[in-house]
Amino acid sequence: MSYRDEDYHAYEGGNFTEHSGIEFDEYSTKELNALWRATLKKGMHGICFSMYEDGQEPGDIITEAQVERRIEILKPYTKWIRSFSCVEGNEHVARLAHKHGLKTLVGVWLSDDKEDNEKEIEGLIQLAKEGVVDIAAVGNEVLYRNDLPLEELLEYMRRVKEAIPNVPIGYVDAYYEFSLHPELVEASDVILSNCYPYWEGCHIDGSLNHMQQMFGQALDAAQGKKVIITETGWPSEGGSLRGALSSKENAMKYFINAQVWARKANVEMFYFSSFDESWKTGDEGDVGAYWGLWDKDEKLKF
Repeated sequence: MSYRDEDYHAYEGGNFTEHSGIEFDEYSTKELNALWRATLKKGMHGICFSMYEDGQEPGDIITEAQVERRIEILKPYTKWIRSFSCVEGNEHVARLAHKHGLKTLVGVWLSDDKEDNEKEIEGLIQLAKEGVVDIAAVGNEVLYRNDLPLEELLEYMRRVKEAIPNVPIGYVDAYYEFSLHPELVEASDVILSNCYPYWEGCHIDGSLNHMQQMFGQALDAAQGKKVIITETGWPSEGGSLRGALSSKENAMKYFINAQVWARKANVEMFYFSSFDESWKTGDEGDVGAYWGLWDKDEKLKF
């Protein structure tokens, strides 16, 4: 998710004070690291799949062998894998995740390139017909990037739903988009919400509560439909954004609190992300390369 320079407004309709987070003041770095490892070992609901090794980027064709190696690293720690595309080797993610007993949230990358969009949609439908798609995500932050008008996005969603009626579908975007566009909720079987306190400049001490309020806003907009947090996370190094500081300690704290709360509140959450990816700088700056739980060499970071 890219930098947000607009003002944001925390949702006030939910009360999540039953879990306000762990007090880390008395934890040494060694103790924090041990708790992070123990939290990871307990397992996650889901994790976002990082596709690219150092030196690779979108547009490169990725092999089955590379995807399977990373799936094998992740599978002891998660029940679900989320992918972001259905072309250029990304289609291997759903097939290999199912091969290894994992469930899949399979995404298509929609943009202003209509020809590429057709390839993505066709790829998703093919994977669904193979039985390797558990939830289909028709687009990721398309409205946030202003890549497509709402009506075109909804038409893609309708097409996919008609083609694979037995697979739940949704659309991934920032939590507030579902409040702004109730049509998205109507077109979705499940609400797929990205919740990033970091990108709203939130200090680590208030980050869990702010993420809960983001989730609460999506829940309020969802008209009783299930809400899944499709992305949340904290970078381990790079720059800062107002009160949000990128550091190893803050990345560990955020991961621990997010996982503890999600388990206690029975919230389905996909953590962002699995591996650091060097190509992900661009609009995000150097911080974009450091969102993984594993580093770019596929080693646990902490």
